[in-house]
Amino acid sequence: MDHLDPQDLRDLPLALDLPQAATLLGISRTAAYELVRTNGWPSPVLRLGHRIKIPTQPLLELLGLSTASRTGQPEAPRAQAG
Repeated sequence: MDHLDPQDLRDLPLALDLPQAATLLGISRTAAYELVRTNGWPSPVLRLGHRIKIPTQPLLELLGLSTASRTGQPEAPRAQAG
């Protein structure tokens, strides 16, 4: 996964397996599991029994890829907490 085009982003599932998410971040599978184990993974983590899933959208946002890139529609403005 050297380069993701908009179609690749649209084809991603809503949640990725940890090795898939590690590939997007450019880190090893071992490093990814260690980050999850030590609560150092930089986006939300879903633990489903023995399975670990990473929600795709927060990971894409971490990488600077917008919701618009994933859905093909403009990203709605977010309300600011205050």
